[in-house]
Amino acid sequence: MRAEASVEQSAGQSGPSSVLALGPVLPVVALGDGADGGTGDGLGPGDAVPLARALVAGGLTAVEITLRTPDAVAAVARVAAEVPGAVVGAGTVLTPEQARAAVDAGARFLVSPGGTDRLLTALESAGVPFLPGASTASEVMALLERGVTEMKFFPARAAGGPEYLQALAAPLPRARFCPTGGVDAASARSYLALPNVGCVGGSWMLPPDALRERDWPRIERLARDAARLGAEAGRGSRGGGPGGG
Repeated sequence: MRAEASVEQSAGQSGPSSVLALGPVLPVVALGDGADGGTGDGLGPGDAVPLARALVAGGLTAVEITLRTPDAVAAVARVAAEVPGAVVGAGTVLTPEQARAAVDAGARFLVSPGGTDRLLTALESAGVPFLPGASTASEVMALLERGVTEMKFFPARAAGGPEYLQALAAPLPRARFCPTGGVDAASARSYLALPNVGCVGGSWMLPPDALRERDWPRIERLARDAARLGAEAGRGSRGGGPGGG
């Protein structure tokens, strides 16, 4: 997102000014049967509500729901309407139409695996903070030229992991990242130790068997463990609830 952006929701509710300020760990929720890389194993929009409640109760107030299935926008809407402690966003945003639909449904931030000119124009006009994806120095430089200083590093593990991001910090000090893709509890600690990482995104706190069994107490416990990673890195919670920044 643009560093100077300040966001107001169209409904009059103050929203976050930065995705990276929402907390050290951003849970990535993929509904569906897992065939497209999701972990939901049949979860639908209604299941997203108790799932989001479990994450919030565990200390992870920001929730990214990926737009990989037909029901994903409906899930965003349900969480936005029924889980007041959550800051729900939409991930895997690939088109301007998806961006508009997600924001209309109540998404308070947007995340994309990349950033074409057409998509970036739509994200910039969406009225909510956003993280476009980048995985090379040239892609990062192109976003910086456009005024975007906060971005998703994706696919993080395949693109080089913490060592790669550490190498980018000196030549590109204005860029800050949310690494996503192959991030687990162990690598999250390495990423959060870097000066150019604001948060990490992942789904290790959402194991497939817990999702299949709708084991919300277990997910709450795992979310609490994930939330502690920020404290271990000296960051703590950043207060990303409704009305917060």
